[in-house]
Amino acid sequence: MTLLLTVICFLSGSLMFSYWIGFLLEINIRATGDGNPGAANLWKEAGAGYGLLGIALDFGKGYLPVFLIIQSGAVSGYGLVPVALAPVFGHAFSPFLKGNGGKSLAVSFGVWSALTKFRASLTYALILASLYVITKIMKKGKKNTSNEDGIQTTVGFLLLAVYLFWKHYPGFIHWIWLGNFSLLFWKNKHALAEKLKRP
Repeated sequence: MTLLLTVICFLSGSLMFSYWIGFLLEINIRATGDGNPGAANLWKEAGAGYGLLGIALDFGKGYLPVFLIIQSGAVSGYGLVPVALAPVFGHAFSPFLKGNGGKSLAVSFGVWSALTKFRASLTYALILASLYVITKIMKKGKKNTSNEDGIQTTVGFLLLAVYLFWKHYPGFIHWIWLGNFSLLFWKNKHALAEKLKRP
């Protein structure tokens, strides 16, 4: 059962809604910004309305399957580790784009909203907002680059671990966090490497 539900969740995550919306609008969102086929580049190319639609759909493909599985009781505890990570990895390595997916930020928000009844995802949003403000002050209002955004999301997710430990979430939640963090780190490895090279 766990294997079947993991496959279903992976396929849900692999649905590249933002990319397909761009395609219908005759916009190649992979040709802008960091080349990521996600909602952020859809927003940049098609405007806030379509960007918000992309975010909602990407959030939903992570939230709905995990929420329904938890509610049904079909899988629980450590069985949720592959199930919860599947939508995130599905988006990152979508078979619909030959394994070249996005960074899985919106779908991660969806998964963590289902896992923790929105608590961890709201905490993560507050962390990102704080990092954004700090960066704005340090850069004197200058706009972030795509690489800087990627670094912030990765560092922010690392800080989320503090909240999870503080709230004494069970062990399987920490394994899901580790898998999710590892993926974000991998997807942003070039931005992180570039940052470390700078004096």
